[in-house]
Amino acid sequence: MRGPSLLHIYLSLFFAYLCQLFPWTGQGIIFRPDFMLVVLLYWLLRAPYLCNIATAWVVGLLVDLATGSLLGQHALAFTLAAYIALSFQRRLVLFSTLQIASYIFGLLFFTRAALLILKLFSGSEAPSWHYFWPVITGMLLWQILRLVFGSLVRQKQNRAE
Repeated sequence: MRGPSLLHIYLSLFFAYLCQLFPWTGQGIIFRPDFMLVVLLYWLLRAPYLCNIATAWVVGLLVDLATGSLLGQHALAFTLAAYIALSFQRRLVLFSTLQIASYIFGLLFFTRAALLILKLFSGSEAPSWHYFWPVITGMLLWQILRLVFGSLVRQKQNRAE
């Protein structure tokens, strides 16, 4: 089985960027996952030699430009999440699928909390508890990515085959 190519990674990030730009209305905007972050975390953990912290910074700047938020806010949060994700990346092969999912949940929650702190420092009002719904929907998107692109944990092959 061949590993992912750089083109494959950038095409999936571009598709996530298009999903990020999609005009969500009504209740959908509350539940919208952070598409770019989830896809970025997947490729950071799957292919760290092709997708790194600099990629996270550029993706964060693109999200800042797309959402009209304070320039550098998502870039800082994504870079911090990428650093934490890459610092434990080698150990993830020992984790089960449930442990990896809880690790991703923690990363998504950390990123959302960092964005909240940065928004509060910039003078925004404190949001309600609905602010953390994208963490739950991001986990659902993570499961879809895992099914489409493959699991991070290598399955044990049967020796009889």
